[in-house]
Amino acid sequence: MNFDLMPTPPAKLRADSHYKGLVADLSRLLENARRTSARAVNAAMTVTYWELGRRIVEFEQGGEKRAGYGEELIQGLADDLGRRFGRGFSYPNLSKFRQFYLAYSDREILSTASRESASDKSSTLSIVSAFTGESNQGGSDSAARLANLHRLATVFPLPWSHYVRLLSVKNEMARRFYEAEALRGGWSVRQLDRQIATIFYERTALSRDKAAMLTKGAKPRLEDRVDADEEVKDPLVLEFLDLKDEYSESELEEALLSHLEKFLLELGGSFAFVGRQRRLRIGDEWYRVDLLFFHRRLRCLTVIELKIGQLTHADAGQMHMYLNYAREHWMQEGENPPVGLILCSKPNDALAKYALEGLPNKVLAREYKLALPAEKRLADEIEKTRERLESGRK
Repeated sequence: MNFDLMPTPPAKLRADSHYKGLVADLSRLLENARRTSARAVNAAMTVTYWELGRRIVEFEQGGEKRAGYGEELIQGLADDLGRRFGRGFSYPNLSKFRQFYLAYSDREILSTASRESASDKSSTLSIVSAFTGESNQGGSDSAARLANLHRLATVFPLPWSHYVRLLSVKNEMARRFYEAEALRGGWSVRQLDRQIATIFYERTALSRDKAAMLTKGAKPRLEDRVDADEEVKDPLVLEFLDLKDEYSESELEEALLSHLEKFLLELGGSFAFVGRQRRLRIGDEWYRVDLLFFHRRLRCLTVIELKIGQLTHADAGQMHMYLNYAREHWMQEGENPPVGLILCSKPNDALAKYALEGLPNKVLAREYKLALPAEKRLADEIEKTRERLESGRK
């Protein structure tokens, strides 16, 4: 049946207050069901990632030989698990799971159950096993998994996306503060991100009226709102469930990067390919550059980042961080300073922007602008490629 062809409710029905009440009631029911589903998936996802991190750490600590594996262990797991379970188990993600466990290793999975057991570790393993479907007896107990879901949510009460953001907070006291306030105030991940970015913890600590600061900080802004659809269609949730549909952007991003790589190599031979997803470490954080080229005429590295969606000031700041790193660690003697290229792809509004700050003189900047492809040409290529990909044409 084609529901699109069914008649719409008459104006008289839509004007009826009882009908309006029914629509509102059913809408609330559906939204609550979607939010409940998202919370259930997030509880499973978060405890699973915690357990993955625990097992990785314990494997590393399983002897001097294993400890020597270092990054090879994470990379090997990324290759093997990635082939079986997709991009959700990449090197950065597995590193994040390990970091998550180390940051929250003091959490007892079901502390009440732990008190009933002589061994906290065995209790933790039994709870996780019951939830994930693993069993030492080779069976599974779906009733136990469902019963543990509510309890697990009390151990990690926030969605996984919140914990990903919290891991960027190095100060443990600040991290605990943000977690507690996010839980108390029901913060969305956008509100949590804004509070961390505006150093809410430090501002509250310095305030004379801390209660007023906490009350004010708990109030969400319009841009903080995340509706039920967004919760269900969170890329992290879709990635965990291995759902590939129109809302997942990873395949689109991969296809765009592949096309742009070929496109740049065909621009008169000026670009030479250096690497893709090139890793760099700044402090304790790992990052990846989407594409890295060497421009033969300009004799400089070209760092390229693709952004799916709206371009932000944070993206520009990240690019300058990459350029500073490339200048210090990747640039070789006799080369000119690296240049950055940010490519933004969103429906009907592609954008390409060069980052040329930091060049030693205006002459060199002018030469860069003459030698590099026009920004408009790149933006047009992005938009044309995206339209072709989304329409299903190769």
